[in-house]
Amino acid sequence: MDQITRAHVELREMDALAAEDSPVHRLHPLCKLLVTVFYIAAVVSFPKYDFSALAVMVLYPVLLFQAAGIPVGLCFYRLRIVLPLVCAVGLVNPFLDHTPLLRLGGLTVTGGWVSMVTLMMKGVFSLMASFLLIATTPMDSICAALRKLHVPGILVTLLLLTYRYIGVLMEQVAVMTDAYRLRAPGQKGLHISAWGSFLGQLLLRSMDRAEELYGSMQLRGFRGEYHYARLDGLKWKDWVFGAVCLGLFAAARWVNIPALLGSLFVR
Repeated sequence: MDQITRAHVELREMDALAAEDSPVHRLHPLCKLLVTVFYIAAVVSFPKYDFSALAVMVLYPVLLFQAAGIPVGLCFYRLRIVLPLVCAVGLVNPFLDHTPLLRLGGLTVTGGWVSMVTLMMKGVFSLMASFLLIATTPMDSICAALRKLHVPGILVTLLLLTYRYIGVLMEQVAVMTDAYRLRAPGQKGLHISAWGSFLGQLLLRSMDRAEELYGSMQLRGFRGEYHYARLDGLKWKDWVFGAVCLGLFAAARWVNIPALLGSLFVR
């Protein structure tokens, strides 16, 4: 299976994953969206040297992955391309910050290494929370929750149609790639001399496909405003989940829980 086909299959699997049933899937999309936003805001607000307090924040995505029946390893596998880019952001910190913070035996740990680890943890935790939201909530429901927050309809519709059209674009690329292989058997990849014509044909086929899709949407009553998924009101379990999560985020942000536990058990 080539990369294009694998990416298309993984996109379909994400939709199937969001359609499953679990206590996390049954939570209100608006509640999960707000909790995710506040979680990311809390994670990125930690000081750059406070990696021990930040480590507690990993419990939220890990526990909810378990409650949703989604392996944590699946998250890292699906984000395998993005995670190295996120982790690479802090690689220059050890060369810029030489402030000594602590000593481990004869080794001095500088602020650059600590801030690098903290920055990587922030990126990984934020990606895990975002993946958790998408893996447990259909995109239609997420867009409906955004409209509940009064996000402009044109932006929400653009987000939804872009997400839906990615699969269509992958199908076109897969068809063209298969046709190219049949005409160039034994050749690995796309020859550089065919890049221009390949991209040109992809653009033309995508435009034709987009016109067909837009025509189908108009026949179904589309007049510039997409009819998103219908959301019911928040239930008591949604309020409890949101209140508990926000309270725990605030406690983890303002209280160094690992240091507090260490002071209790180590005298």
